Amino acid sequence: MPESERNPLIERMAGEGISRRAFMKYCATLASLMALPAGAGRAMAEALTRAARPSVIWLSFQECTGCTEAITRSHSPTLESLILETISLDYHHTLQAASGEAAEHAREEAMKQHFGKYLVVVDGSVPMKDGGVYSTIAGISNHDMLMDTVKGAAAVIAVGTCATYGGLPKARPNPTGAVAISDLVRDKPIVNIPGCPPIPVVMTGVIAHYLTFGRLPELDRLLRPRAFYGETIHDRCYRRPFYDQGKFAKTFDDAGARRGWCLFELGCKGPVTYNACASVKWNDATSWPVESGHGCIGCSEPDFWDAGGFYRALSLPADPLKGMAAAAAAGVVVGAVVSVANRARKAEVRAGHETATLADLDK
Repeated sequence: MPESERNPLIERMAGEGISRRAFMKYCATLASLMALPAGAGRAMAEALTRAARPSVIWLSFQECTGCTEAITRSHSPTLESLILETISLDYHHTLQAASGEAAEHAREEAMKQHFGKYLVVVDGSVPMKDGGVYSTIAGISNHDMLMDTVKGAAAVIAVGTCATYGGLPKARPNPTGAVAISDLVRDKPIVNIPGCPPIPVVMTGVIAHYLTFGRLPELDRLLRPRAFYGETIHDRCYRRPFYDQGKFAKTFDDAGARRGWCLFELGCKGPVTYNACASVKWNDATSWPVESGHGCIGCSEPDFWDAGGFYRALSLPADPLKGMAAAAAAGVVVGAVVSVANRARKAEVRAGHETATLADLDK
């Protein structure tokens, strides 16, 4: 093939046994997940095959490495592995082969050679108390390394709840004075991808969007991509019909739980948690926490560690379904009552939840 017609990405995929059909299917799926218009899949495929591999500098601060674990749990040829083939990961504390001075040299060289064009991915919060001594790398405080690295960045992607909101390190009493990345970076485009850890497809999807369109996707007020954080877990949960019927599991192993009833009374935070778990799922779309029998803990919302306990139920308006049995006994048409009551319940709950947050649990 003439040099002008060669495509490094296609060649790399072919070398790994990934067909053109699989790549096109991947792009179409990713475009669909991100609610992009018809034809965006082909446009994304063309952009990704043309794009030079961008330099990515990944910084890890106060964190547990769960975000890295998540993004590397790929099952080729999945969305994760295909996207990772399109970037040049020039610095990553966990994955890089270099160490010591050689590692820091790699970061500095990437910043110098790609100034104004590289992406910075950050997981973990930044300790600010006592001069930031609680977390240092190569003798450099997390704060100083972050601010030095983002100077020439095109954009910053904060992944994981620790980076986006402060996470566990920021939980009371916050002994290290941990803060979120967005508290420090104010002069660069920044996107938050919360979750403990985030869904791999969400992380790589944001990178793919940036490579395709040269900008970050549409964000909400918390700087999260609306395509993945535009609806609550509750909105897409397959147990939602039982919630609307007032059928709730009382324990994790009772008859209701075995029938798939709603886990709301067991502390599920789905009604106030925005994330794509219910639609994208985990582990190659195998399952997700609620499908596995555990309520949502709200890990993609601010301050979820301090929000009053994973198994404490959210407060709701008075249940309009109470007394239905008595109404039926009095000869009321049960079907009509159920229909009206369910509509009233949905309206009240939705109105209450639209303004509710996990922080309300702690009041």
